[in-house]
Amino acid sequence: MLDTPASKFASAARSKSGPRLDLQQHLADLEAAGLLVRIDRPINKDTELIPLVRWQFLGGMPEDQRRAFLFTNVIDSKGRRYDMPVVVGALASSPAIYALGMGRPVEEIGEAWMAAIANPIPPVATNDAPCQEVVITGDALRKEGLKALPVPVSTPGFDAAPYLTATLCVTKDPETGVRNMGTYRVALKAADRAVVRMVAREATGAGGFLHWLKYRERKEKMSIAIVVGCAPIVMFTGPQKLAVDVDEMAVAGGAAGEAIRMTRCRTVDLDVPADSEIVIEGLIDCDVLEPEAPFGESNGYVALEAFNMPIQVTAITHKKKPVFAQIISQVTPSESSVIKKVAYEPLFLAHLRTHLGVKGIRRVVMHERLTNLRPVIFLQFTAGTPRSEVWRGLNGASTLQSNCGKIVIAVSEDIDPQSMDAVLWSLAYRTNPVDDMLIVPNRGGVQGAQYAGNKTDSGLLVDATRKRPMPPLALPTREYMEHARGLWDELGLPALNVQAPWHGYTLDDWTDTWEIFARRTTAGDWEETGRETLKRQRRGLLPETPVRPGEEPSGD
Repeated sequence: MLDTPASKFASAARSKSGPRLDLQQHLADLEAAGLLVRIDRPINKDTELIPLVRWQFLGGMPEDQRRAFLFTNVIDSKGRRYDMPVVVGALASSPAIYALGMGRPVEEIGEAWMAAIANPIPPVATNDAPCQEVVITGDALRKEGLKALPVPVSTPGFDAAPYLTATLCVTKDPETGVRNMGTYRVALKAADRAVVRMVAREATGAGGFLHWLKYRERKEKMSIAIVVGCAPIVMFTGPQKLAVDVDEMAVAGGAAGEAIRMTRCRTVDLDVPADSEIVIEGLIDCDVLEPEAPFGESNGYVALEAFNMPIQVTAITHKKKPVFAQIISQVTPSESSVIKKVAYEPLFLAHLRTHLGVKGIRRVVMHERLTNLRPVIFLQFTAGTPRSEVWRGLNGASTLQSNCGKIVIAVSEDIDPQSMDAVLWSLAYRTNPVDDMLIVPNRGGVQGAQYAGNKTDSGLLVDATRKRPMPPLALPTREYMEHARGLWDELGLPALNVQAPWHGYTLDDWTDTWEIFARRTTAGDWEETGRETLKRQRRGLLPETPVRPGEEPSGD
């Protein structure tokens, strides 16, 4: 077995009982598994830090080579030096890193989330709160506050401010008391002031936004606690699309296998994970909005200036020696897209296979690069799946979530849905658009749809599965390509980045006779085939009446 990060993780996962409930313990596990890189030279958080980490997503690196980056010598463009290290990519630069945070292999993550939702473990209260070892309020807050945090600039050249991205924004329903945890972007405005964007969409607003509507109706300020640097298992719960009345912290406990320790904030009526690195407490005035952005967004465009919710910071608390956590977001692939991809794909597969009972569905793949996962979804079906089942799957994937599945494409099992070349090959030769494509009206817009200038959206469903026998893929068959790969490595030729399909295979339109011809050819016996075809020629075959072996007219 190769000594890869994934195999190192498997050994580490077996050696401990569950996921780490402290970020710094998680970082130690990452380093032990070879999944963390330390950068000790000075790095400018405003111009260098995020672009450096971004290269591992843009430089063509295989997914399993991505790492978490720990910067121990952080400065800014004004020459300020920070005594707080910054970690980027520690949650989900790759599925292996996400899996380490979950405390289980990647293939078990989907089932683990389903079990956690079905079997939540309520959190427990504690006064032993490492996140409150240092408390900053009053004049110290107004003078330094947020400025003392090494918050990186995510999209240098476009962003209007440093932004908190690895946030767990905690709010509470004023009527039911049920808390919500959301991952929202937060722009710094002053030492004691910030602005949060809570996805203000009237029909499908996020939980925090729905709370904001209730506080606005009551003419009250809304308490908010922004957690930066909590246990991965807690952070992963924020992006999950749970019902608005579900306590995500209880789901996090279910995923962790034990209750999450919570403590009461110092200046607002909210509870936060006690073992977090940093907590920013504040109040939102629901009667006013403040301009926020530009800021690079995950739909591939820069989100332009808009009005969002201002926060008056009332306290900042943190550990004595905290680590500031940031995620790579914006253009996908990114850390935030991996967090969603690892959880969403099993969720969609379970919906189609278990809830809808779609026959033949094998795999769900959400396209990541540039498209932000949700708009484009590929479904892989077994060969021979009835077209009625393919179309049930297409419709099911396009309707599970309102902002997912604008374009859904079904392919057969020989097509790797992670290879756009293979998908385009299937579209080119396995679809008749008039029969195999359906435009669906009246869809809700995906994130970023406003840049297309449309007020309403539509969807496209495509059956690109193989519907009849077809000739083989015209590449050397697997045994010959594998042998040649061994020769390539033996000769010390440049490293390959292999993508499917990389060998030929049959697609049912292939006879035993042709198989014999092919084997003779590789054995050097092609002349024997020539003698046989000469006999067939002498039986009176004409160019305008081609026939297959075994179908020739009889003759001498």
